[in-house]
Amino acid sequence: MSNTGLSPLPSADRPDVTARLRDALLGASFTADGLLELLGAPAYAALSRSETVPALRATRGDTPLERLVRLFLLQQPVPRARVADVLPVDALLESGWLARAGDDQVAATVDVRPYGGPGGEDWFIVSDLGCAVGGAGGIGNHAEGVVLGVGGASMTLAGLTVRTPVSAALDLGTGSGIQALHASRHATRVTATDVNPRALHITALTLALSGAQAADLREGSLYEPVREDETYDLIVSNPPFVISPGARLTYRDGGMSGDDLCRSLVQETGERLNEGGFAHFLANWQHVEGEEWTDRLRSWVPRGCDAWIVQREVQDVTQYAELWLRDAGDHRADPAEYQARYDAWLDEFEARKVKAVGFGWITLRRTAAAEPSITVEEWPHPVEQPLGETVRAHFDRVDYLRAHDDAALLEASFTLAGEVVQEQVGLPGAEDPEHVVLRQNRGMRRATRVDTVGAGFAGVCDGTMSAGRILDAIAQLVGEDPVALRDRTPAQIRLLVEQGFIEPA
Repeated sequence: MSNTGLSPLPSADRPDVTARLRDALLGASFTADGLLELLGAPAYAALSRSETVPALRATRGDTPLERLVRLFLLQQPVPRARVADVLPVDALLESGWLARAGDDQVAATVDVRPYGGPGGEDWFIVSDLGCAVGGAGGIGNHAEGVVLGVGGASMTLAGLTVRTPVSAALDLGTGSGIQALHASRHATRVTATDVNPRALHITALTLALSGAQAADLREGSLYEPVREDETYDLIVSNPPFVISPGARLTYRDGGMSGDDLCRSLVQETGERLNEGGFAHFLANWQHVEGEEWTDRLRSWVPRGCDAWIVQREVQDVTQYAELWLRDAGDHRADPAEYQARYDAWLDEFEARKVKAVGFGWITLRRTAAAEPSITVEEWPHPVEQPLGETVRAHFDRVDYLRAHDDAALLEASFTLAGEVVQEQVGLPGAEDPEHVVLRQNRGMRRATRVDTVGAGFAGVCDGTMSAGRILDAIAQLVGEDPVALRDRTPAQIRLLVEQGFIEPA
């Protein structure tokens, strides 16, 4: 693999220098909170879109923090004398964090982005120059081994992950190390793999500069570096899932045909998970003519695993090709070269009869149940991150419903989940609504349509009466046969439990 055009990396074997750099950054408030206060919300948000001009305008002064932002985040050379009172410049030059530039100036050899951990930790994500924020479109460097920093996908996966104490966690395709960094908070042992040795080096820098425990770093594709007898309580991966012709960019292109990389990753995970263990992936999948996309994804789920798969977005093949051509900056290349790459992408899709590409989340949980549960759904609407607790609760409800038949549901009692509201939809002035909608304001922010019985049932669920007794009372109020109501309502109760509108008391 060629890394032509990429800067030499700092040494990963100088913990003393890395610790001194961390202390210096913290001392100058080079943190996520300090950055937000210095730049202001608009310039801070622009960084996540790979736009640096607002931040450059906001750092025209000469405070230590402004100098560090220009140096480590905005890739600007800074006079050596202006940072010598903030940083251990000689040690950083010797260990490779800084390089000499021009007349007595220094420049960073890597990007360093402050990142706030979920527990208030001050972390730092290391990446290749120009890759600290968002995609590679602005780096002007399409070297194969480039390592990106924090993007929206990285943070989505981190927010989805169930965070419970575990013995062993595995981060497949670690990149700049953000998932390994999160796992270090609640896993006794963290293993991180990547096909790109440069990514493993950068992950080591990210963990060290963030003051986190070191990970067991292994080079190789997917599960290749993992021994057959090794299993884990948590597996996470933001793989190179882009469905593309060829494997031009390591961070993006998996090098397998179509969505085979994501399929292989999911299918091979079952035997790697301990009982009750979770695996979380971001993935792309093909929508193929004559095939239901839900059936395609169901076929990926390994034996012995419950699954919850959520499609968040679908793009037609032209939108998809344009998105990733722009991500790599190809739209700024020679027009003929851009057209040739665009054509190649469409040729690839046409040959496989792909009409669209879906993007979403895949969560697996190892189970001993005789009949695992597989939920595949489309939910393109806004959600509330982090969702880790919502994901864990989903599988808890799967266990509950699997253990309770309709008769047991009627004997059970329930409570209305927090922050659920009811909406009535109908013509103005009408005596009765056309339909009733229950809506969540937390987690997945689901909305589900119910009849008047379902709405009334959910509204009185406070844990004091069984579901059957509530239905008997409703039957008396509406003049319906209580036996018939008991017969037809458990399916609606089951749906309300499954989607988290009501909870077992």
